[in-house]
Amino acid sequence: MAKQKYLECGKAVSTHGVRGTVRLECYCDTPEQLARLRTLYRKTPAGEFVPMKVKASSVQKKMVLCTFDEIKTLDEAIPFKGTVLYADRDDIKLSKDQVFVVDILGLDVLDFETGEKYGTLSEVLTPSGREVYVIDDVNGGSFMMPVVPEFVREIVTEGERAGIYVKLIEGMREV
Repeated sequence: MAKQKYLECGKAVSTHGVRGTVRLECYCDTPEQLARLRTLYRKTPAGEFVPMKVKASSVQKKMVLCTFDEIKTLDEAIPFKGTVLYADRDDIKLSKDQVFVVDILGLDVLDFETGEKYGTLSEVLTPSGREVYVIDDVNGGSFMMPVVPEFVREIVTEGERAGIYVKLIEGMREV
């Protein structure tokens, strides 16, 4: 499966000041990660990704204040509200043990030792900043699993072995 080149990274939720600054809701791991990006992309109704050059950005609480070369006034910024922004996956550097959520949704969840399929990853929740996988169980229903090294042993996003390899504890799959 081909990986998406452009990934949702934030959404313009309001303006800030009178010089065209836009307040962005962050979809990245941290607002600092979003603020480091120098080019963001907006998607046209035809599905094309148009680059927008970031002139300046800063973190304000959990939001990112962003000024673009293409938006110079408050009047130009107002219609931008509600726009989802994208990042080129090549512009985001991940550590060896990190993956993009979009790359793991839909992967099989398998026993680390036996290869038995437990289900499919359907959602990643982040209550209190901690990740929790929601897995659609092969027997029906779903169960949740905290994303910690004790349970998640390996994630393979490509190839024949693609899947999330886990070590579950007794009762974890029970509702």
